[in-house]
Amino acid sequence: MIAMTQTLESAPGTATTAGAKLHARAQHGRAAETMIHVPPASAPARLTQNLPAEAKDSLTWAETLAFGRYTHLELARGTRLRLTDLDGDACVHAVIIRSGAQHERLNVADTVKVPWQAYMTTGHPLLSDAGRLMATVVADSSGNHDALTGTTNLAGNTAKYGAGSAHSPSPAGRELLTLGGMKHGVGQRELPPSLSFFKGVTVERDGRIQFAGSAGAGAAVELLLHMDAVLVLANTAHPLDPRPDFTGSAVDIVAWRAPQDLAALVDGNFTVDLGPEGRLALHNTELDYNARTSA
Repeated sequence: MIAMTQTLESAPGTATTAGAKLHARAQHGRAAETMIHVPPASAPARLTQNLPAEAKDSLTWAETLAFGRYTHLELARGTRLRLTDLDGDACVHAVIIRSGAQHERLNVADTVKVPWQAYMTTGHPLLSDAGRLMATVVADSSGNHDALTGTTNLAGNTAKYGAGSAHSPSPAGRELLTLGGMKHGVGQRELPPSLSFFKGVTVERDGRIQFAGSAGAGAAVELLLHMDAVLVLANTAHPLDPRPDFTGSAVDIVAWRAPQDLAALVDGNFTVDLGPEGRLALHNTELDYNARTSA
């Protein structure tokens, strides 16, 4: 599957069905800089290097997402997901929707309030509007993330860049997330506020929010999913980015099954500390899962 950013080339002979078929099959095996890699094991080595040894045999997703584009992944409970800011200028806006139960979605307010912490990093719980853990940040070499300002919108991008629709040269995050959410039954009005990875903010003592930018090339963040979920990700500008031009870079996405990590986190033997509030949310999640799956 080729990403939307692949350059379209003239294709003589495609005016007929037979010609189009020949042309389409000639594209088989071609690769672009930004694309979903099917199967995931066919991804460039940089996406899988430094993964745990067991991860390379349990890959479920591999993609390089261009700046200005979105993707949507449906992943199973116990999946671990790594996002890598390739060139240090990505900004990944994210929402999470529970698979098969779209009424349960990421709640950014509780994600900040429950752990008493607005600055996300390793050990931060990402909560749903039902008080359950949707995911935990289990590794982070960036530290520059944002749970406070949300994403860009059509009006803001139009005023700043001259356009903001999803298929424009400067798509707003809200427009892209809406497209991804609609593919999973979540309409524009149901789409929750988003988190942003790789472009951070700080809050001054007088309450002013300051843009803190990126941690640089190669920074990565990893999430561990506590429930079957859809992640909708839009790689686009941060709403407080002071630069006048719409600019950014691609992000690598790789996911693998890691049930042993989830079991260790539930048992309290994993290398992150959820704190008492986070563990209560974790137990709430486990109670719900066991109630729904017990014979």
